Amino acid sequence: MPKSKVVETIKKTLPAVVSIVISKNLADLEKEIPQELYPFLPSNPEGRHLNVPESLIDKRGMVQIGGGSGFIVEPEGVILTNKHVISDPKAEYTVVLSSGAKYPARVLSRDPVNDVAVIKIVPLAAGPRGIAEKVRLPTIALGDAARVELGVEVLAIGNALGLFKNTVSLGIVSGLARSIAAQEEPDAAPQELRGLIQTDAAINPGNSGGPLVTLDGKTIGINTAIVFGAQNIGFAIPINAARRDLHDLKTYGRIRKPLLGVRYLIVDENLQGKMNLPVSYGALIVPNATKETAIVPDSPAAKAGLKEMDIILECNATKVDHEHAIQDFLEKLDVGSTLDLLVLRGNKRLNVKVTLAERK
Repeated sequence: MPKSKVVETIKKTLPAVVSIVISKNLADLEKEIPQELYPFLPSNPEGRHLNVPESLIDKRGMVQIGGGSGFIVEPEGVILTNKHVISDPKAEYTVVLSSGAKYPARVLSRDPVNDVAVIKIVPLAAGPRGIAEKVRLPTIALGDAARVELGVEVLAIGNALGLFKNTVSLGIVSGLARSIAAQEEPDAAPQELRGLIQTDAAINPGNSGGPLVTLDGKTIGINTAIVFGAQNIGFAIPINAARRDLHDLKTYGRIRKPLLGVRYLIVDENLQGKMNLPVSYGALIVPNATKETAIVPDSPAAKAGLKEMDIILECNATKVDHEHAIQDFLEKLDVGSTLDLLVLRGNKRLNVKVTLAERK
């Protein structure tokens, strides 16, 4: 009996999926967590400490505090994952291959806009003969998320719940160009994620950073978020964003994102009524909730003369609304590109050209 397409795809892609182990120094953890929030060893004469079993602490005093997933995209050990998986600059990250081999990893870059990060395994140092280990690892091919259609069958692969390695779930693409506000922790500030792929393939904590692949074995997204309290609603960052990040790293040694330099609210009929605005679409330039200035000083927007309470009606002749926010336009442009804006200031419409700078 011939093997199914699903089984063939799993065998093709699974060797390139990795687990990412997050570890931190015990002393650093004790400084970061308020003592009233964790159990103590009350009899310690030198003060109370986190009650961590000795079996979980290595000889360097490092404690495993979490995990995520990733996948290899270059045979030398370049790996894509989520930014929120490797967000702690004080943590150490270890990559566990499907074979069980473990390697330390270093962070190459974190995307300042998308929930994407690039890491690379660190090969073992030179042995007695003075020859350092050379690594050639299996990879997953990158697809094109722009060509994905509703109903396409996909596999979500990852380290489910941080416990179940190489977990595979089957589903379909059930939505495109979704926008959500996601939180890494319940008390963390929400981050808006746009242009996401929605899938009903089961995604769980720990799957973050793993690939969403089509049955031809190509990655179309990076699993990133779930909706708590709902069933079969998961989201993935389109792989095209990560492809651009990889290109920037190779070309410039860093991820470059274009900056306009405005803070805004998308105008709809509700906001129009509340603020007595003359239009029901566009981007109203206003300070954010923390009272940061509406126009970033010395930014392209400031240099082009944009002002607070201006309404950006169009970007490159396309209407700005909830489905086409300014960030969506920027994602398709490069540093140095020109953005043609149609701006409403009072009762006057202005054509403004802005040359985008690099986001710092």
